[in-house]
Amino acid sequence: MYSKEIFDQDCRRCKRLDDFLLAVKQKHPDYHARPVAPFGDSNAELLIVGLAPGMHGANASGRPFTGDYAGLLLYDALYEFGYSNQAKSEALTDGLVLKRCRITNAVKCLPPQNKPTGGEINCCNNFLAAELKTLPEQAVILALGSIAHQSVLKAYGLKLSTAAFAHNARHILPDGRRLVDSYHCSRYNVQTKRLTKDMFADVFRSIEELLAHN
Repeated sequence: MYSKEIFDQDCRRCKRLDDFLLAVKQKHPDYHARPVAPFGDSNAELLIVGLAPGMHGANASGRPFTGDYAGLLLYDALYEFGYSNQAKSEALTDGLVLKRCRITNAVKCLPPQNKPTGGEINCCNNFLAAELKTLPEQAVILALGSIAHQSVLKAYGLKLSTAAFAHNARHILPDGRRLVDSYHCSRYNVQTKRLTKDMFADVFRSIEELLAHN
């Protein structure tokens, strides 16, 4: 489905990540435990960029934000705003379909303690850069968290000082596409109310406003 420039299921460039995934696969033989492919509409006008697969979520299921807490708020919002045919993402076989939207990650492999190194983020950045080039001219990119935000800037060859990360901030990219930021929908952020359902909905309202003015 994806070219090798956008996603490589057999990528083993980062030894630390590869070793970790091999160890995870030994402990959890039924887990996907390999790079996780983008998921959604091939002609998406909204690309959501997360950080990396979660241990018992995407790393287990093989689909971004699927099977763990981080996906609950995201997929609920996607359904509410008309990007999905159902409000939950539970497994590859659940019949979920995304419309006008695709989800990807800045780092395609599960990192130890959910913390990729700077080198691993940079090593994976060419995949994101290639994926961004496939988006429609007036697409919107939603960055979940500061690392995803920085990864998008790097993929464009921009300095990180070009645009500061802030919740529900909007940025114009050099090619005319728009970048919108949100706090990551992680368990910690949701449970501490750093990110609420209303705050997340406001982000999607911003996205809809930008897309409506194309």
